[in-house]
Amino acid sequence: MEIKFLESLQTLNTPVLNYLMIFITSLGNGGFIWIVAAIYLLFQNNNKLKREGFTLAVALIIFSVIGLLILKPIIARPRPFTIADVNLLIKKPLGFSFPSGHTGSSFAAATVIYFYNKKIGVLALILAALIAFSRLYLFVHYPTDIIAGIIIGIAAGKLSIKCTNKLLKKSYNN
Repeated sequence: MEIKFLESLQTLNTPVLNYLMIFITSLGNGGFIWIVAAIYLLFQNNNKLKREGFTLAVALIIFSVIGLLILKPIIARPRPFTIADVNLLIKKPLGFSFPSGHTGSSFAAATVIYFYNKKIGVLALILAALIAFSRLYLFVHYPTDIIAGIIIGIAAGKLSIKCTNKLLKKSYNN
């Protein structure tokens, strides 16, 4: 059923949309855009922004440990392009499919950004959703990989907010 859904997305293929999806997915490669955002925030002269950058970095680490280091190797789900005959528009991703790393890191970051700044956070959530969709469009993840990435990513973002608040509250009390 998931393969049928992915195959139905292939009917949307146009040169312009292909280019756009390749570009959008590349923003999520290795969590690059979110790592850059965290570093940028960490180097600001504003303690609130530094806190946001720290929380963002913690969220990315939490998701990476849970999603990429623990779940991916345990579940070891093959990617959809290995099962269906499809011309990939991007280089074959390495590693397993479940959960989606692009999606998880994007939603972990977007959750933190939204917590600190609703206006920019909405844009981050839209970008996270576009990155997630691009992974389906490009036939490198199943819908359940994306759903799991969203859930684990949001949980990682919320956990990082909670941990950061506790850590900083504790340091202020000392």
